[in-house]
This record gives sequence, C-alpha cells and structure tokens, in this order.
Amino acid sequence: MTSTTVITKTAALRIAQAARVLDNVNAGAFAAKMGDKIGLPINEEKLARITVADLKLILSGEETVEPDVDGASIKLAVRLLWGQTDDAENLPPTVAYVDGDMPGSLRVAVASNTEANLDGHFGSCPRFLVYQVGRDEIRLIDIRATNLTDDADDKNVARANLIKDCQIVYVQSIGGPAAAKAVRANIHPVKAPEGGKAEIALQRLQAVLDAPPPWLAKILGVEAKSLSRFAETEDE
Repeated sequence: MTSTTVITKTAALRIAQAARVLDNVNAGAFAAKMGDKIGLPINEEKLARITVADLKLILSGEETVEPDVDGASIKLAVRLLWGQTDDAENLPPTVAYVDGDMPGSLRVAVASNTEANLDGHFGSCPRFLVYQVGRDEIRLIDIRATNLTDDADDKNVARANLIKDCQIVYVQSIGGPAAAKAVRANIHPVKAPEGGKAEIALQRLQAVLDAPPPWLAKILGVEAKSLSRFAETEDE
C-alpha cells in the first residue's frame, strides 16, 4: 500500500458488501462517512475494529438518533466489514420438490441473513429460504440469493418477483411500502421480530394448518375455523 492510498481494495470490497445489505445506503457516501469515523487510509485492520454502535453512529450522524435500518442488517453489515464471508456453506441441503408431492401445502419464503435463520429484513437480506410446508412435513426446496435484484429500478418489486411463487414471506422486519408491494404480488408478509430458527417459525405455522386463522384460511382457500363455528350455530 502506497502512502497515497485512501482505501485498500479489500476494504473497498467489504464496504461495498456492507452497503448492499444496508437498504438504500449509497456505497460511496458510506465509504466517505467511514473514512471520517476511522480515519484514512481505510484498511482491513481499522474495519475489524468497527462495532455495531460505531456503525449506528455512522448511519445516523448522531449518538442519540437510531438509524432507519433494522438491527439485523446492521449486525450483518458489521460482520461483512470485519471480513466474515457469507455463510451459505452452513446451509442445509435443499430437497427436490415436484408439484403434488405435498397436497394442501404452502410455499413459504423466509428472509435470512445467516444460516437457516429467520433474521432478515425484506429489503436487505442476502437470501430467501424457500420451504414447502405441509401438515406432516417441512421441506427446504430452494435458496434464492437476492444480489440479482440489486440493480433493479425498484428493488422491493424485484425481491417480490424473486419469490412470487410463494404465498407467505416471513421477515424479521419490513417497511410499509415494501409490504404493499409484496401484497400486490399475492405474497402475505408475516413479521417475526423475535427472529430465530426458520423451521421453528414454520412449525408454528404448520400447527395451525388444520384450524387456520382467517388470514391463513384465505390463503389456503378454506373456511376459517373461527368462522365455521358460527356457520354451524346458524344451521342449528
């Protein structure tokens, strides 16, 4: 590295990766703010000392103001700044699925930042895990990287199109405009702020398939259990 180098190639790559998961953050402006925070030249050693609190301050500009970015994305961005690469190799293998394999099942996308976890924001997660969920089985059938949507004119529309064969998308967080675009693509967003293992959330969904609440009954095209009781009463 020469004395005139402002940023190393590796540091620039890490900043670009981090900016990608921070929804609507401009990489150039982000690098400039990073330089103001840690000083020039920007290198891997300095980035490795960045904390979540540092990143929040860089994004908001004020210690007392929370940035308009979800916590899961900030944590993932810090990991990328540290040089921790994508953990796709830790994902379970997908299992083949043919239409008709699981009658009465649902296709569900899960916004994921790490491994097989439900810990992603709709607009910034690096992948969607796609599951087929039936009464007796939960099957991971696809893993869809979202980097293909980065250059789209409307990233949220592109992400919705990426999972348009799914009826439900589980997210740790999603903004109002993004949720509206998912709904327009006939995908029902379900917020799970607590996050956790994807399969645990899907097991809770699986448990109510036989007695679905109204929103799920509409997706399944059946009568809600809570409404059917009233129908039975009226017939008596």
